[in-house]
Amino acid sequence: MKTFTLPGTDLVVPNVVLGMMRIQDKTDDEVRTLVGAARDSGIAFLDHADVYGSDLHGCETRFAEALQLTPADRAELVIQTKAGIVREGPYFDFSYDHLIASVDGSLAALQTDYIDILLLHRPDALVEPEEVARAFDALEASGKVRAFGVSNQTPGQIELLRKYVKQPIVANQLQLSITHAPLVAQGVASNMLDLDQSISRDNGIVDYCRLHDITIQAWSPFQAKFFTGVFLDNPEYAELNAVIDRLAAQYDVPPIAVATAWITRHPARMQVVLGTTSPERVRGAALGSDLPLTRAEWYDLFRAAGHVVP
Repeated sequence: MKTFTLPGTDLVVPNVVLGMMRIQDKTDDEVRTLVGAARDSGIAFLDHADVYGSDLHGCETRFAEALQLTPADRAELVIQTKAGIVREGPYFDFSYDHLIASVDGSLAALQTDYIDILLLHRPDALVEPEEVARAFDALEASGKVRAFGVSNQTPGQIELLRKYVKQPIVANQLQLSITHAPLVAQGVASNMLDLDQSISRDNGIVDYCRLHDITIQAWSPFQAKFFTGVFLDNPEYAELNAVIDRLAAQYDVPPIAVATAWITRHPARMQVVLGTTSPERVRGAALGSDLPLTRAEWYDLFRAAGHVVP
């Protein structure tokens, strides 16, 4: 498993992350087996959110109940969670009171004294950055949160936060897969008239994050589009799967490893956030952590997914 020191922190992290959003209905043994498969593969980074689960903090609670972490066990893990979505609204709330209450709820649910990384969960159109800064300061000073990031935010939104927040923004969690890749594909087709791919929807977020040492965390890395099902073994993506299968045979890995490697191969040094609850798929995806795809192979996958290479 390829690891690196997360910029802005002293955390050594893997480039593949285990997402915990689907564990609510899993038994203790199933949760332990899933996390164990990740740990055996070198994945000691777990991604949570307060809104994951049938109830608020549901998946965080299920995780803690199943794992029963000792202080020594907890020290071996990087636990990330998110705050800012009011699911019953539905709306977003980055106010001081909401962020503090959310973190306190996550700490209780996870049965831990600290969160390694807290992400603001999607943008809040009514954000008051001074409130965010006050919350971050309080959470850092109390030792409840060690590092901070965002999700699905544009360069402008991050710049607004950075004007007020003194802590570094260490991560930006963004949807990215071979087939859902506008934040990568637009730059390839820049300055091409009458081509949808050339339209900037992300305001250069990949280059911005690289310039400012913000780690991109790719969520839904195997989704075809926006929660429309996976592209792996999907007949609608026959050409892409043919290339994936060819490379999987060449490197002697499962197809999911190739799909993972398409993201980890990018020099932005991204993390891939797995959403699966299958231990087998976790182990397979982990094999893509350091798969040495060539430039030609990376672009073969890119073209087969339907993106234009001028």
